[in-house]
Amino acid sequence: MKTFTYERPIDVASAIEALAAPGATALGGGTNLVDLMKIGVEFPRALIDVSHLPLTEVDVDASGTLSVGAAVRNSVLAADPQVRRLFPVLSQAVLAGASGQLRNMATTAGNLMQRTRCSYFMDVTKPCNKREPGTGCPAREGYHRNLAVLGGSLGCIATNPSDLAVALAALDATVRITASGGSRAMNLDDFFRLPGDTPEVETALADGEIITGVTVPGLAAGARSGYRKVRDRASYAFAVVSVAAALTTADDGTVTDVRIALGGVAPRPWRARAAEARLVGDRLTREMAETAIDEELSVAQPLPQNAFKLPLLHRLVPSILLALNEGRDPR
Repeated sequence: MKTFTYERPIDVASAIEALAAPGATALGGGTNLVDLMKIGVEFPRALIDVSHLPLTEVDVDASGTLSVGAAVRNSVLAADPQVRRLFPVLSQAVLAGASGQLRNMATTAGNLMQRTRCSYFMDVTKPCNKREPGTGCPAREGYHRNLAVLGGSLGCIATNPSDLAVALAALDATVRITASGGSRAMNLDDFFRLPGDTPEVETALADGEIITGVTVPGLAAGARSGYRKVRDRASYAFAVVSVAAALTTADDGTVTDVRIALGGVAPRPWRARAAEARLVGDRLTREMAETAIDEELSVAQPLPQNAFKLPLLHRLVPSILLALNEGRDPR
């Protein structure tokens, strides 16, 4: 391991100043970053420990808007009574990730900033455009079973590993970012970058900026939400595919609002907006849901080993939507 310095700033302003230094990296719970340092993928010059900053709020205001601080531990977020009652999709997504011990350490911001688990990215003996730009993407011709079928490029087909981010995408959440010059908020589509020709650029976070939290607007009255994750083993595994959904229907069963986000299929949480548009205004049936998700997946570019993800989603998305519509637990 290469040498590095360690700082624990006492406030956001001090953290921003420290993170502006070349080679400085924010440290939350360290559940991903420390592993990457051990295997030589990450080698920061300075670790700026932001896990103890006063960013630990989990609050719901009078309008139903949820505010989650960047330093909130995943286990705290998942167990919060208001989150479980108003945003079950969020609690379910967090509980589907990692283990209890890791959730006790991992933070909201750290979860969003975690890096792909593509085996070529994690192996420093292999070329990887995300780790070393210009070296190539051997996954396209090599092992790609768990990699992207949507949003990838010739340069990279790595997937985003976060369960939390998929739920946040379905909830129209925004990421709150602060720098020395002020603050801004970004939706998940803008915060996470598709690889294109620069797969090494994964988010819109710039040097000297820090995530201070996320904001989740309230769902409509009567909305139901949930998260389902398909994985290779029952626990402690990343998603093969996952679906976060929120559904609101009128008294006659007409879909008035639907949010669908997919995980395990793209370099960022994939908001299925084409499928959503197809469903709004009609009564929900399995056939309609299948047609809607197939329309979303019409732009997919699967490779031989991961083409199975498309028929899997063809079944999974209607299943979770129908469960929500009938008031059943979608998991």
